[in-house]
Amino acid sequence: MDDRLAPDWNQLRALLATVETGSLSAAARQLGLTQPTLGRQVAALEKSLGVILFERAGRGLVLTQAGREVVAPLGAMHEAAERVGRIASFQSGAMEGVVRITASNVYAAYILPPVLEKIRSQAPGIVIDIVASNAVEDLIRRRADIALRHVPPVEPELIARRCPDATARLYGTARYLDRIGRPERAEDLLKADFIGFSDNNTALIAELNRRGIAVEARHFPIISADVMVAWQFVQAGLGLGTMMQPVAAATPLVEDAWPGFAGVPVPLWLTTHRELRTSRRIRLVFDLLAAELAG
Repeated sequence: MDDRLAPDWNQLRALLATVETGSLSAAARQLGLTQPTLGRQVAALEKSLGVILFERAGRGLVLTQAGREVVAPLGAMHEAAERVGRIASFQSGAMEGVVRITASNVYAAYILPPVLEKIRSQAPGIVIDIVASNAVEDLIRRRADIALRHVPPVEPELIARRCPDATARLYGTARYLDRIGRPERAEDLLKADFIGFSDNNTALIAELNRRGIAVEARHFPIISADVMVAWQFVQAGLGLGTMMQPVAAATPLVEDAWPGFAGVPVPLWLTTHRELRTSRRIRLVFDLLAAELAG
């Protein structure tokens, strides 16, 4: 092939991300680009190939037939490129470089700081890049090297270490608890407003019901898909909310809303790629995380 006709890999990567996420804005976030920049890359690819890759369908994008033919081999190309990256990490024994850790925004903000301090003291040459995301970031495609997950990995390429469970309990501010009256029984909690999570509030309600708190959807006038935002609402005195004990212990404005509540176990897995586990710097960070989280 004439090199002048070979498409730019960054443009192909922009196309693949757009197909995977379904929109230019989501693809731009995934790749760490601005939406206009990613849009220009896709447009430049269309121009270089001389085809139209997408058609608008409402607010989304749909691949044209030409687009589907272009995308078909991209998955294998992208997988090969990621494998090259994993091999490079495998062969690298340097105790310097970047280790990317993904964790929920709450874990990143409240749990990881003292852990990162220990890592920095033992491995000052390693740069820790924290990807604070409530999504399960893709370790296979190297969007992170290590993940803190509340669900075990199912991918055979990944290995995981089970960390001790945290316990989630009900919390509120002293001012809010004084206003609604300190609950003495589970029934007293139904006088409160609850702060919930818009992506899994049904599961939260079911869990609380199983543990003797007969809340319904009507008891949750405020919900958010962002756990950190929901926790800020609890701290603002807008209602009661569930949170892991280590986070609540680091939050001075809140207190246990009902000591009679046994709490909900929150599992945690520390996960990495099998090949990356043999990289000295990633192995060091993985082991230090495991030791500190076992704490």
